[in-house]
Amino acid sequence: MTAEEKDALLEQYHPDYNLSSFAEIIVGPNKGEKAPKELVELLQAKSRVQGMTLDLAHPDYDVDVLVIGGGGSGASAAIEAHEAGANVMIVTKLRIGDANTMMAEGGIQAADKENDSPAQHYLDVMGGGHFANVPELVEKLVMDGPDCIKWLNDLGVLFDKDKDGNMITTHGGGTSRKRMHAAADYSGAEIMRVLRDEVQNRKIPVVDFTSAIEIIKDTEGKAAGAVLQNMETGEILIARAKCVIIATGGAGRLHYQGFPTSNHYGATADGLVLAYRAGARLLYQDTLQYHPTGVAFPSQIYGALVTEKVRSMGAQFVNVNGEAFMHPLETRDVAASGVIREVSRGNGVHTPLRDGIWLDSPMIDAIHGEGTLEKRLPGMLRMYLRYDIDMRKVPIVIYPTLHYQNGGVRVSVNGMSDVENLYVAGEAAGGVHGRNRLMGNSLLDVIVFGRNAGQEAGKQFKNVTLSDLTLEHVDNFEKECEAAGIHTDEVSPKILPDYRRKK
Repeated sequence: MTAEEKDALLEQYHPDYNLSSFAEIIVGPNKGEKAPKELVELLQAKSRVQGMTLDLAHPDYDVDVLVIGGGGSGASAAIEAHEAGANVMIVTKLRIGDANTMMAEGGIQAADKENDSPAQHYLDVMGGGHFANVPELVEKLVMDGPDCIKWLNDLGVLFDKDKDGNMITTHGGGTSRKRMHAAADYSGAEIMRVLRDEVQNRKIPVVDFTSAIEIIKDTEGKAAGAVLQNMETGEILIARAKCVIIATGGAGRLHYQGFPTSNHYGATADGLVLAYRAGARLLYQDTLQYHPTGVAFPSQIYGALVTEKVRSMGAQFVNVNGEAFMHPLETRDVAASGVIREVSRGNGVHTPLRDGIWLDSPMIDAIHGEGTLEKRLPGMLRMYLRYDIDMRKVPIVIYPTLHYQNGGVRVSVNGMSDVENLYVAGEAAGGVHGRNRLMGNSLLDVIVFGRNAGQEAGKQFKNVTLSDLTLEHVDNFEKECEAAGIHTDEVSPKILPDYRRKK
């Protein structure tokens, strides 16, 4: 497709252009801007600490660096802050590793081959993000990429390699070079395995099943800790910290516009809510990534991710008439819009939940030889074989699934938000990917900017002297909502999705 054809396709079919699903933010740093209705409701909801009497002067935990979130960016940040000599603690509402990082399949990009360069990677990232990316963040992403691959490899990540020990790389959608490093099709799980082991080996304390429900500041306006809630007992705890790193991941479990999601159970935009109420500005909060290939059938795994690696190895988009109607490696926003358009034209494959499109997976073995799919995509193969579908022999049915939060909290190159000593890393931060993310840049993002936040906080805490702790900013935000005429029974952060049957 030409650039003009892509723009027209996006405008007509991409969910981000469905204006009826967005609302105006009425209060806070992004007042007057739009965001998905579900997110706006949480940003302007009541705080969970409202009405509580909290003893901030006697914290239950007192650390140098508090990391909120136990995924790839949180673990990377904790490791680097610990390396810098900080007393670090991770708090996570599920378990360490229960995160979108664990569910990432296709791989991690980095320009470390002879025919590639960070400059070429930079151009791909900027183009994929519609040139809305923050240039300084993209530069940091691509320049640190090769070193991060080496760091992970040295820690023990089992990347795919040839018989000579060279890393095997493949294309992703929108990439001009083969720079996708993978561990079969469970790349994120392999990376998370190694990061979790490193956290445990360093004896960094991890408080599991405990959610951060509010950021604490000191009387000078610096981030100074968090109010925590034990998910099992409901107990409220106070954590005091000289630096706070938000690494809470995405928002797929808000199910924007009713889409299914590939995200883990805890992806409910908590970090955006916490940072916003503390006074941090959001960036590109109105743009989401709908992965073009989510499972449309069988219904038991509806919305689960079918990695882009399936298409990078040769699988084609095919409609019900047997026509390959679109290049398989268009950027994700274009590919998702193309699938939605094809189904809306009546060319979809009928399934019990919704119509979808064939993904011609048998092409992989046809192109590369029998056994290739089983070797390179074992997780995908097993997932479908559980339901007696052999993707080596029959195509699978896909439809876009809510996958990634392109925007998030605005940060500078050092990872700090608008609130002093409040850092944000990974999917909760905005600006790196502009308005569309390329495959493999999410795992790179969590490592580059997770490490970066940990390193920066590891330097910053040594110069921090905290004054008295306060939640005055929460009261002020509540007053601002009242003055704006906002009346709601919603409380936030959401913490977990509610899947109970409604009348």
